[in-house]
Amino acid sequence: MTKREFPRHIYRQRNGLYFQRRGWPSRKIENEFDTPDFWAEYAAILKGEQKAKVLRRSFSALIRSYQKSPRYKNLKPRTALDYDKYTAFIGERFGPLNPTHLQRKDVIRLRDQNAGKPYFANYAVKVIRILMEHCIDLGWRADNPAQGVSLLKVQSDPRLPWPRALIKAFRKTAPFGTRERLLMELCLGTGQRIGDVLEMRWTDIEDGGISVKQSKTGKHLWVPIVPALQKALDSAPRRGIYILTNHRATNRWSYRGASQAIRNIREKIGAQGYDIHSWRYNAACELLEAGCSDDLIAAVTGQSPQMVMHYTQQIRQRVRAIEAQRRRKKT
Repeated sequence: MTKREFPRHIYRQRNGLYFQRRGWPSRKIENEFDTPDFWAEYAAILKGEQKAKVLRRSFSALIRSYQKSPRYKNLKPRTALDYDKYTAFIGERFGPLNPTHLQRKDVIRLRDQNAGKPYFANYAVKVIRILMEHCIDLGWRADNPAQGVSLLKVQSDPRLPWPRALIKAFRKTAPFGTRERLLMELCLGTGQRIGDVLEMRWTDIEDGGISVKQSKTGKHLWVPIVPALQKALDSAPRRGIYILTNHRATNRWSYRGASQAIRNIREKIGAQGYDIHSWRYNAACELLEAGCSDDLIAAVTGQSPQMVMHYTQQIRQRVRAIEAQRRRKKT
């Protein structure tokens, strides 16, 4: 169908028909063309029932619109927080500029200008790609200049579980009764992410276990409490609804505060190469060493089979090598 066969101000874009008129907001047509519902929708728009002040086409306006959209509202809370960091950066960098003028070369230039921080550069490209998809949804443009832009290769050492000697050193430096010790025992004992551990409440403890709803996956878990964790819980003061609280016990311990407190101990005991998330690796590896199947490990950590393999790959190789050499001795 050619443009002339459409009524005035109706244009075909890549993902459907749009009403586009100067001074009016661009609007995607919801109904199939030339049906009674289409003409009713078209008439309602022309009557001004849908008329509103048009958004000035800028990155700032695009970001505000995106944050009101289902795309954004359906994100997991942690993911939304991550996106907010990058939309703030993009808004600061491109705020008043018109997103319809963005070209592929601009996305590549932004990526390369941040090549010294490859994780940051790659995430910025991903978020620009999402914003450009929303730009298409608004009818502002028909293409996504960030689609297909390659990401930088990130060369980094694989994350490893804490060595037993450093776990012992940490426990010696942070005795029972300290928040740092309780945090470590919760991470080790439950195998959960730091964000989920900080959200744990005293009322989550029931029948000898802790109930967890993972913020990233939405999974509901019940994890039995191991002896070391039970001792840490018994030694902890109950000053608020959260197991780990801030100093005034008015809210949970913040991620920044917890991270800094653990970093101080890591520097003191020479564990700079091992972070909080590595304790999740420890939990998975300890379960494997105890003879647990991948399915049993996943029952505690809430991970997919692929992630269980990833988290235990180092110790898995070691266990297999020991078994291989044991068999070798018998020959």
